[in-house]
Amino acid sequence: MLKSRKILVISIWGRVMKIYDFGGRKNICGDRVREARCKNRLSQAELAAKLQVNGIVIERDSVSRIEIGTRFVADYELMVLAEILGVSIEWLLGK
Repeated sequence: MLKSRKILVISIWGRVMKIYDFGGRKNICGDRVREARCKNRLSQAELAAKLQVNGIVIERDSVSRIEIGTRFVADYELMVLAEILGVSIEWLLGK
């Protein structure tokens, strides 16, 4: 069952910015990212390094925030995460 989605719209320096929240989280893949990372015996720092090599600007703390659901994951990041972790995008999304 899908949880409710909230959108908070704020204005910063005259620009409108939407912050998405889905059931209290900013992503739905964090739990699966952590599961696949642990299965591949990678630390968060090692995963961040592999992402950086593949063109994703990210640090270890951002990987942690993805896993706990406090960081949004862009579609291009999801593609690279799936490739590095050896899983499908659908699996990362819980399908």
